[in-house]
Amino acid sequence: MFLSKQIKQSILLVGIFALGLTHLARADEGVTQFKEFITNVKNAEGEFSQQQIRPPRSGESQAKVLRKSQGRFVFQRPGKFIWQTVKPFEQKVIADGQKLLLWDKDLNQLTIRPAGKSLSASPAAILFGQVAIDDHFELIPGGEKGGMYWLELKPKSDKGQGDIPYSRIGVGMANGLPAGLELHDNFGTITLINLSKIRINSNLGAEVFKFNPPPGADVLNVQ
Repeated sequence: MFLSKQIKQSILLVGIFALGLTHLARADEGVTQFKEFITNVKNAEGEFSQQQIRPPRSGESQAKVLRKSQGRFVFQRPGKFIWQTVKPFEQKVIADGQKLLLWDKDLNQLTIRPAGKSLSASPAAILFGQVAIDDHFELIPGGEKGGMYWLELKPKSDKGQGDIPYSRIGVGMANGLPAGLELHDNFGTITLINLSKIRINSNLGAEVFKFNPPPGADVLNVQ
């Protein structure tokens, strides 16, 4: 039995339309996974590796890696997280819901700031904080790259996000969890962060986000 020319054309058009819908769905997959992560994941812990890269200068053939670091993180919504660098030096950033603490082991120094503008500038706060993402950012689908579905977080100009020191914020999602961050500052420097070994919605004790510096440490309160 032979199909008429009109039927064949109709089948072809339906196939093209379905393919187009699939492509659109995949392009939007990063946004979908990110929204579900923000809504459903109340706490998590895992590991990160980070590198800061600047573009090549005159006479240089390739970009230069300025620094590398690695460590671990813990977060609990709303607004509590620990971003702990282990290598090449020990440093810890702690948000306890009210204050932002920066502990530098080598300097034996703890700096305490009020949570607020300083908190929103942190990459960890973007993923783990209490900011209403849809209210403060436009979520732009970024397609698939490197085994992740990407989206761009573009600060809305009328929401007072000028304190965020990034011109572009990219988030890569994989299997419903953030796996990568790509942060571009206004000077062309790019910070790449890979997240791994993430465990979600576990029982975190109340003491996790408390930190007491050792005796003799310098404590600076900055308002």
